[in-house]
Amino acid sequence: MGERVLQPTTMPPVYQELIDFFAAGTTPDRIIAFQASDKTKAQVADLIRKEKTTGLSSEETADLNRYLEYEHFMRLAKAQARKQLLTN
Repeated sequence: MGERVLQPTTMPPVYQELIDFFAAGTTPDRIIAFQASDKTKAQVADLIRKEKTTGLSSEETADLNRYLEYEHFMRLAKAQARKQLLTN
């Protein structure tokens, strides 16, 4: 049985950004300093603005939820990185 590989077209861009960051190798300091790209920040801001004004389609809701998961994951990673720096 071979490994299942996601094709770039099926990978949400927000996940690809995160995967690229970790695949490049990182340190606790780099995790703490990590910021989403300007493109990602703009996409999230657009979705939030649209959610508050006209509402979101089901696809847009799924996109916003992915961004929220991404943010939650990075908050957890940053908290863990801070712990590691304090214990070293």
